[in-house]
Amino acid sequence: MQTLYKIHVNLRTLGSSCKRLLHVERKVQVKDVEINIVECGQGDKSILLMPGIMGSIWTDFVPQIKELPKLLPGHTIIAWDPPGNGKSVPPTREWRTDSLQIDAEYAVDLMKALNKPTFSIVGWSAGGTTGLIAANRYPHMVEKLVVWGCGAYMAPSELKMYDSMRDVSKWSAKMLQPMEQIYGVGTFSKLWNDLVDTLLKLPNGDVCTNELDAIKAPTLILHGRKDHIKPFEHVEYLREHLKDTRYYEFPNGKHNIHLEFHNKFNKLIADFLLDKPLT
Repeated sequence: MQTLYKIHVNLRTLGSSCKRLLHVERKVQVKDVEINIVECGQGDKSILLMPGIMGSIWTDFVPQIKELPKLLPGHTIIAWDPPGNGKSVPPTREWRTDSLQIDAEYAVDLMKALNKPTFSIVGWSAGGTTGLIAANRYPHMVEKLVVWGCGAYMAPSELKMYDSMRDVSKWSAKMLQPMEQIYGVGTFSKLWNDLVDTLLKLPNGDVCTNELDAIKAPTLILHGRKDHIKPFEHVEYLREHLKDTRYYEFPNGKHNIHLEFHNKFNKLIADFLLDKPLT
C-alpha cells in the first residue's frame, strides 16, 4: 500500500521536564480510501484507537493521544478516522446495516498497510463494536481489547432514543457544533438521519451478536454506571458471551468516561495492556 506523505508534525511541551511529545498526522491509502491517522509513542507493541459513531480522532481521543505515550512506553498508539469520518473524506458515509463490519475490515487492512501484524484495540461506542468484530474475524491479529459504551445489538429503548434525536437543531451546542464543524451543517443532519434510518432497519436490532464466539483476546470492559446511551445490559451480555473479560465501573460516569475521567481511564488501559492489576 502506498503511503501519502502528507505529514503534519506537532510538538507539545510536557510539564516542567520540557520533554517533547511527537505525534504525526498523515493519510494512508487503504484500498480505495485515504485513511487519516495520528501516530504517537514508539515501540513494537501497537494500539488502535477507534472513535464513536461519526466521531473522529480529534473529537474523541485528545486525552489519549496526549497521555497514553507516557503511560505505555514501548507502544505505538494509532488513532484513525474510519472511512467517511473526520478527515477520511471522501467517501461520504453511506450507512448500511453492515457498516461496522466494513469498518472492521478497513481497520485490519490499515494495520496491515502499517506493517502491524498484531495489535490491541481501544474502542468507544461504535468503535468498540467495530473492535469486537475485528477481534472475532482476526483473532490471530488482535491481542487485547478495551471497550466501553458499546454492544452487540441495539435495545428497543436505544432505537427509540435515536429516533427521537432526528432533529439535530434541538441538540445542545456542545454535542452539535463539533459534528457540524467536521461535516457541515446540512450534511451532518442528513448523515445523522440516514444513520437513524439504518439502525431502525437492523433485524431485531442485531449488530454483531454472531461475531463474538471466535474472540480470543482478553477484553477489558469499562462502563459508566450513569450511561443512558448504552445501558448496563450490554455489559452483562458481553461478559456472558466473551471468553476472557475484566470489568471496571465508573459509578458517576456517563457515556464519555474516557474524556470525563481521562486520568483514571488512561491508567486503567495502561495497566491492563501491561498485565498489571487494575486499581
